[in-house]
Amino acid sequence: MGTEDPSAPSRARSRNRGTNHPAGPSLAGVVHEHVRHTENFTVIGNDLAQHRELSLLAIGLACYIQSVRPGTAVDIKTLAARFPEGTARIAAALRELEAHGYLRRTRERTSTGRVVTRTVSCNRPGHRAARETAARRPARRTTPDEPAPRKRLPAVPQPAFPAPVLLRAAVDVLAGLRRHDPRLLLSATDAEHLAPGVAAWLERDVPPSAVRRALTENLPAEPLARPAALLAHRLSAQLPPLPPLPSDRPAAAPAPDPRHPLHTCESCDRAFRAPEPGHCRDCRADRGEAA
Repeated sequence: MGTEDPSAPSRARSRNRGTNHPAGPSLAGVVHEHVRHTENFTVIGNDLAQHRELSLLAIGLACYIQSVRPGTAVDIKTLAARFPEGTARIAAALRELEAHGYLRRTRERTSTGRVVTRTVSCNRPGHRAARETAARRPARRTTPDEPAPRKRLPAVPQPAFPAPVLLRAAVDVLAGLRRHDPRLLLSATDAEHLAPGVAAWLERDVPPSAVRRALTENLPAEPLARPAALLAHRLSAQLPPLPPLPSDRPAAAPAPDPRHPLHTCESCDRAFRAPEPGHCRDCRADRGEAA
């Protein structure tokens, strides 16, 4: 009968990653420390950089060839003088790139009778053939009743309180732009898309006249292919900030937004905030109405 040795270590248990190791990213593998290039760089596709069949020399050689200026000599002797690899290894790498479509080499005769090798570097093999096939494919004709596809307009700011009177005032601003520049004649669909963006400006206490100036000043001299797209860009890029909210409460108890919806004055067409439509403050004063 065997005796048990109490001093012997117990059997080691298998490690459980969830209990023995804290959760977190693995320390193995590469960690990228990237800086965005703004000059002197070349875009290389991952289909080349991570190619499964090309040798590392062929991948590096293709990256070099894609990075040089057009007209740079990339023949075997020039590359062998530039890199430590010999002519045999460079020639083999060029054949790899040629077999996978990254290079095309043809022999051509110049006007003086000299035979030269023309090398064409392709960063996306097969793309040219697909483009030529698509060009040879007969164009699809649309029927007269079928509308042509239209590119979507850029997004515009949205008002916090899209009251109907506010949107009507925005549409009136857009409809009047053609009186300042005939090129800004908008369709009903374009005006419907742009109206919330103009309403967002009016909601920021910007008068309609200032919105018109922001949309019509400094327009390009050439014809406007898509005036609605230009207006959408200006509405978003030049959107003014919200005006400060009056409040006499302490910072610990912020006041709610006390602003009323915008209305258009029935007398002077000025935008003003009030619970109900009517006249602005100046027109009410002229008419002797109570504030």
